[in-house]
Amino acid sequence: MSGMEEARSIPIGAMRRLQGPLVDVRSPSEFARGHWPGAVNLPLFSDDERAAVGTCYKQKGRGAAVHLGLNLTGPKLGWLADQLEQLRGGDPPRIYCWRGGMRSASIGWLAEQIDLNPKILQGGYKAYRRWAQALFDLTWPLRLMGGRTGTGKTDLLLALERRGIAILDLEGMANHRGSSFGGLGLPAQPTTEHYENKLAEALDRQRLKEAPEIWVEAESIQVGCCRIPKGLFDQMKTAPVLEIHRSLDERVQQLVGVYGHQGAEALAEATRRISRRLGPQRTKEALDAIGRGDWATACRATLDYYDHCYDREMARTSKRQSVDLSGTTAAAAAERLICHGLIVVDD
Repeated sequence: MSGMEEARSIPIGAMRRLQGPLVDVRSPSEFARGHWPGAVNLPLFSDDERAAVGTCYKQKGRGAAVHLGLNLTGPKLGWLADQLEQLRGGDPPRIYCWRGGMRSASIGWLAEQIDLNPKILQGGYKAYRRWAQALFDLTWPLRLMGGRTGTGKTDLLLALERRGIAILDLEGMANHRGSSFGGLGLPAQPTTEHYENKLAEALDRQRLKEAPEIWVEAESIQVGCCRIPKGLFDQMKTAPVLEIHRSLDERVQQLVGVYGHQGAEALAEATRRISRRLGPQRTKEALDAIGRGDWATACRATLDYYDHCYDREMARTSKRQSVDLSGTTAAAAAERLICHGLIVVDD
C-alpha cells in the first residue's frame, strides 16, 4: 500500500501541470476559508465529525481516532464513490486534504477501487498555500492605473484585457469596488486567504504568458475585507502610475450608473459609515439628496472627500504620467492608450 501511495503522490509543481479535476476532501468550513480555485469540495468528514476525530486523537490517541474515522466514513463510502464516479471521463482526479495525509489517502484509495487512477497532492493544501504565498515575493512588471473615483479605471482595465493586455482585476477578485459603497450589489467577499489564492492563480497565468507589463488599479492595501498581500502591495507602491483624468460630469454619470440602482437605504447606510470623514455638512447634503432620489447631488457631496484622499496618496508617487480621456468610451480609451504607446502590447 505504501508503494502505491508514493506512486500517486505528486508535488505541487507537477500537480499544477496536470489537468484533472481538483477534489478538496477537507471539511466544508476549511474549504470555505480558502481552497485551490476551481476545486470541488468532497468532504470526508463534516465539520462536526472532523472536530470529534480531532478530540478523540488528543484524548485517546491515533488508534482510537482512526477507528472513529472508519466508523464515520463507512456508511458514506457508497455516496463518496458515486460522487467520484461523476469525475470519470477526463484526466485522473487531483485530490488534496490539509497535509496530504489520511483524508486524501482514504479518498484516493476509494478512487483507485473504481479505477480512476487518482493523483494526491504531496503536502496537501499547506503545500499549495506555500506555493501561492511565495509568488507574491517574486518581482512582477506591475503598472498602476490611477485616477480619481468615477474615472472608470476598472472598465478601462477590462477593455485592455479584451485587447490581450495582462491585468490583475483586484476589485473583481475581491467582489468589492474599494470604497464604503464598494460592496453594494456584489456577491459576498471571499476570505483574505482565498483572495490570495485567486491572486496567485492570476499572477501565475501572466507569468506563464511572460507578460511584459501587468496592469492593476491603484488601490489601498485593503479592498473591502480582503487584504492585498504585502509582497505584492510593496511592489505596487513603487510601480509607475498612469493617471486617468475625466470631467467631473462624466465621473458623476459613471458613479450614478454603478450605484444609482442600489436603493436609497443601502446608499444612506454606506454614507453614514463615512460620516465622520465627510463631516456633518457634506453628510447631511448627501443624505438629503439620497432621500430625494437625487443620486448626482449625493455623488458630488462625497466626491470631494474621496478626491482629497486620492490626491494625498498620489502626491507620494514620483513615477506618474497623466492622460485626459474625457469623452471617450472604455474601448476607445484602450485603443488610444495602445496607439500612443502608453500601454505595451506583447507581440
